[in-house]
Amino acid sequence: MKIKFLFVLLLGLLITNCGYKVINQSELINFFITDLDSSGDNRVNYKIKNKLLIYGKDKAGLKPIKINLNSNKTKTIKEKNIKNEVTKYWITINVNVEVKDRNNATIANFSVNHRGDYDVASQYFKTLNSEKRLIELLSEKLKDKIITSLINELNDL
Repeated sequence: MKIKFLFVLLLGLLITNCGYKVINQSELINFFITDLDSSGDNRVNYKIKNKLLIYGKDKAGLKPIKINLNSNKTKTIKEKNIKNEVTKYWITINVNVEVKDRNNATIANFSVNHRGDYDVASQYFKTLNSEKRLIELLSEKLKDKIITSLINELNDL
């Protein structure tokens, strides 16, 4: 009985001390953005550009990159009630990202998208506010996906 207990205890200690370390994503960023162009939906581009501008600081040893964003926002009906009135909308935002180096040679092309829904309120301005909040949230998530994809693409080179 004691041997089984000691064996389980020793096995538990060995498994929990496997040496796995969580990597801080900010340590993997080896680039800075010199130029950021955008086309498509202006509101989405404005939000994403403002969030990406913090990566525009030149530091020694970092790769300069240029980014072209092409965003597309699609608003579709998700639900209708029994009176055939719209009660919920889907918003899907798709962003195509083209990454170039200092010499305008394409380094990477990728696409990120995210989808969310919002309810139609009884007053129109509340519905617009819900849509704006959703676009802000989706833009934040897309920015995170773009940064993650940039880290993955540029660290593989």
